[in-house]
Amino acid sequence: MDANSFAPPSRRISGAEDMRRLIVDKLVYSVGKDPEHSVRQDWSAALILAMRDQLVDRWMASTRKAYEQDQKRVYYLSMEFLIGRLLRDTVINLGLEEPVREALTMLGRDYEEILRSEPDAALGNGGLGRLAACFLDSMSTLGIPAHGYGIRYENGLFRQSLDDGWQAEEPEDWLNTGHNWEFERPEVVYQIPFGGSVGEDASGKRVWQASEVILASAFDTPIAGWRGNHVNTLRLWAARPAKRIDLASFNRGDYMSAMASAVRAETISRVLYPDDTTDEGKNLRLRQEFFFTSASLQDLLRRFLSTHKDLRQLPEKMAIQLNDTHPAIAVAELMRLLVDTHGIGMDAAYQITRNTLSYTNHTLMPEALERWSLTLFGAVLPRHLEIIRWIDEQHLRTAAAAQRSLDLERVRIVDHGNGNGHGVRMGHLAFVGSHRVNGVSALHADLMKQTVFKDLDAVYPGRILGVTNGVTPRRWLHSCNKPLSSLLIETIGEAWVADLEAIDAVEPFADDAGFRERFRAAKRENKEKLAAEIQQRLGLKVSPDVMFDVQIKRMHEYKRQLLNIMEAIAYYFAIRAEPEKDWTPRLKIFAGKAAPGYQMAKLIIKLINDVARAVNSDAVVGDRLKIAFIPNYNVSLAERIIPAADLSEQISTAGMEASGTGNMKLALNGALTIGTLDGANVEICERVGEDNIHIFGLTAEEVANYRLSGYDSRAVIESHPVLKSVLDAIGSGVFSPEEPGRFRAIVDRLTYDDYFFVAADFAAYLDTQRQVDAAFADEEEWSRRAILNTARVGWFSADRAIRDYAREIWGVDTPPPSAFAEAAE
Repeated sequence: MDANSFAPPSRRISGAEDMRRLIVDKLVYSVGKDPEHSVRQDWSAALILAMRDQLVDRWMASTRKAYEQDQKRVYYLSMEFLIGRLLRDTVINLGLEEPVREALTMLGRDYEEILRSEPDAALGNGGLGRLAACFLDSMSTLGIPAHGYGIRYENGLFRQSLDDGWQAEEPEDWLNTGHNWEFERPEVVYQIPFGGSVGEDASGKRVWQASEVILASAFDTPIAGWRGNHVNTLRLWAARPAKRIDLASFNRGDYMSAMASAVRAETISRVLYPDDTTDEGKNLRLRQEFFFTSASLQDLLRRFLSTHKDLRQLPEKMAIQLNDTHPAIAVAELMRLLVDTHGIGMDAAYQITRNTLSYTNHTLMPEALERWSLTLFGAVLPRHLEIIRWIDEQHLRTAAAAQRSLDLERVRIVDHGNGNGHGVRMGHLAFVGSHRVNGVSALHADLMKQTVFKDLDAVYPGRILGVTNGVTPRRWLHSCNKPLSSLLIETIGEAWVADLEAIDAVEPFADDAGFRERFRAAKRENKEKLAAEIQQRLGLKVSPDVMFDVQIKRMHEYKRQLLNIMEAIAYYFAIRAEPEKDWTPRLKIFAGKAAPGYQMAKLIIKLINDVARAVNSDAVVGDRLKIAFIPNYNVSLAERIIPAADLSEQISTAGMEASGTGNMKLALNGALTIGTLDGANVEICERVGEDNIHIFGLTAEEVANYRLSGYDSRAVIESHPVLKSVLDAIGSGVFSPEEPGRFRAIVDRLTYDDYFFVAADFAAYLDTQRQVDAAFADEEEWSRRAILNTARVGWFSADRAIRDYAREIWGVDTPPPSAFAEAAE
């Protein structure tokens, strides 16, 4: 269908002149600005509003169809939705890029400049949130009626800057200019209770008397799929006080107290992931999670009851997906709503809940599965603690019957100690309260059964399955990498944009010298753009002829940015020792944020920047090695880095990365991977072939064995002269002469508690990097392998992942990929 299929005659676009009139109309009558005196932000708002108008009729048609056909709906609950900028994607999805470009040219405006002026929506941090955004795109593309539910963070995570190489955190003010995509729904407001106590009424029914009530107010953003044939909704909740001001206190002149309840309420939707190293931070985090989960469940139950009467039908008409443990409280909250509000019995409510909910696990690290102290949980959610204890009793009876020799303490939802302290295990709650639990790669699903959920898997065999992550080809190739996308469309057609597996048609061209040359030209164009941005942002001049070696992800010790910068130091020392040698020149690019309370990750950022300061100013080394840490990593920055990358660093400790999606995006854009056999790297290796990826290091099984038997990192360091020299340099202040002991904690960590096996994998990583050097020097062969990576990773599509969820978990029908291929023809 074309862009006008759903639009009324007054809004149909037949060319650039119609688009020009629509943009000017929005500028004047919605933005309220005269074209002659409008600034870039005004034009951006006008274009967004014009595109939003083009979505509305499709959006309403999609909603009407879902109601008329009584389609089963998917509700995706996620603490993060890292949607980034929406303008380019929406323009492309609607097939309106040419008329928009021409219209803006007629108006004397630059299309690319207008696109860049849209702020990134600060609604996420990393892969978890970006996956949720890709999944919304795919559900719309596949025509699955769906809602994404999350929080409308006013400040998001934080804006990262560098202060003398240290991470500095500033408020992210992305909403200062408004979010022009959204529609506020003032009529959609739900009460969210907290605290208080639970008693019984005259009939013996349990009654929660909350001590505080906060309001959840809805804001909707339409999310269009490819060609705009279906539009779904991202509904975000903003926290509002039930009473905005205590007028009595205000009139007494006690202005701070008058506003205290409002400030406390609005804090819930202020910042993503508050520092939870304090009791206050933990309290806020739990309140955030319950706030958006309760509002979402109340909303979807209202929607269900508007067309159905029997809540026992809920699993037939709705599928609720919990994206990690953050919304795990949904298990208890859905039961509370069914029992306390709608009068369903506990047993029936439990069955409805389990058959409706499913849970995606994203980590094998026990500390990331969330455990709330009984004191905190009982104070914030007393009724839910009662319900969870009831669930735990049913679950323990099932466990005892299924596995008579099982230590029941290991599978309890409510942990009563065992040396770890009392608490509610949210991962266990999500597992027990769901009918399906999925890992996000084949390896991850297997490891879930062997590690964090080993005992629960024995009690509920078959509940765990694997659905490997995927990325949307619209955003992560077609939109962000125009040089390569244009080449692919010219060579093999457009079918791959809607069916990424069709990209395998380009594989034969890997042996075509002319195509390889054009492929390299596309890569160089992207590298030139990124080099210009690095010079503008960092003042660092880099050559597009060198290898762009990229590690872009959340800063965490298990992701091992430390291993990467240590190898860079070794390379730096080697070049200085033999400057006349023919070295393969590299630009090492880092980007990523460290959690505000994560001091070791912040120290690693400082180390990277201190090493960069020394290396980048060293005339002996010159262009043979440069290091760039680009601050404030977000979706828009990723869209510029990924198309320019030659080498993709996926070097996490084996067994600790659930899947990853950056590895997929980089391979799709023609970067070769250097990585461990961790997460989806295992499946990428299988798809692209061992000759087209650089694998090194311990396997997940070997890591697990070392954890059991012990590992002496000191012996490893002493036995490897290069590793020892690198650590000696870091620890003695070679890169921090003004403060020689600055990085002593890093050296001590690797020497005495190398939990992430950095020292253990250093030698293999070093050797593999030198193999990469040799491979990159052969331009034709490197290009051939890069093309094969692009051609062979089509399976890692979010569309394929959503089809897997629909078939294996949600019970929802989707059109076959052939339908999209035929439409593209």
